[in-house]
Amino acid sequence: MISLRPITLLSVLVILAGHASAFTSSDRRNLALPSLSARRSSDTDDSLAGPVILSARRSSDDTDSLTDRRSILGRAAAAAASSFLVLGGIDIPAAEAGIDPNALKALPTEGDASGSASRLRQIEAITTQPVNTDAVFETLPSGVSYGEFREGKGDAVVQSGSKVAVEMSIRCKSFATGNEPGGVKYFNTKDDTDFNELAFTVGTGEILPGLEEGMMGMKKGAIRRIEVPSTMVFAAKKAGQLPIPSEKNKDGKRRFENLFKTDATLLFEVLVTRIK
Repeated sequence: MISLRPITLLSVLVILAGHASAFTSSDRRNLALPSLSARRSSDTDDSLAGPVILSARRSSDDTDSLTDRRSILGRAAAAAASSFLVLGGIDIPAAEAGIDPNALKALPTEGDASGSASRLRQIEAITTQPVNTDAVFETLPSGVSYGEFREGKGDAVVQSGSKVAVEMSIRCKSFATGNEPGGVKYFNTKDDTDFNELAFTVGTGEILPGLEEGMMGMKKGAIRRIEVPSTMVFAAKKAGQLPIPSEKNKDGKRRFENLFKTDATLLFEVLVTRIK
């Protein structure tokens, strides 16, 4: 389909002006006021015919003149409307406030060398995958257990040496509430990181080994809930391997400090966004 520009007020005025210029000279005479000689002749005839005939004739002349004007203007409006009907089939796109969304995909994103276009595709692919709400938890020999709520896609899997990026929240299991039976959160990448992402290399000691163990075999877009037992969490705290809440997360800092006064079992909710 041929794409045309949206109709503007200026276009309407141009169309009306074009049709107005096409009026015949007879139309113009009908729209014009009576000439001086015609008025004089009419006045003379009216004076001879008497007051009653004068009034009736003037009323008739006014009515005819108004009818002629309405008829001519009606024809002009109809002609203009027909022009609009020709253009009426145009599918005018919604305004985008001067922004082309497609152009944004070519812009670079800080911390993402592959560009925002690939990042947008990754997010779309991740958010459209189904989630399994009846995941079965598997317990590993170390005591770490996990349930996979979404399998993910692709050939790449998390393994030793993988460079991964995740969106993650961490819950304190011993601080469970009615609204949060899995425990309240002390950390989440949305509030405690700049890019809603935590990146690390598996097996280098950057993050607690219990979490890495529970992530093995995950694909991009996969979601798991991983439970790391208290003993492993205490060891990770001493080694500086636990994610720390940001300064603005006052509740998270308080919960993190109180965590080690009781059972320190943690529940990690993990979404893998990148694997290299």
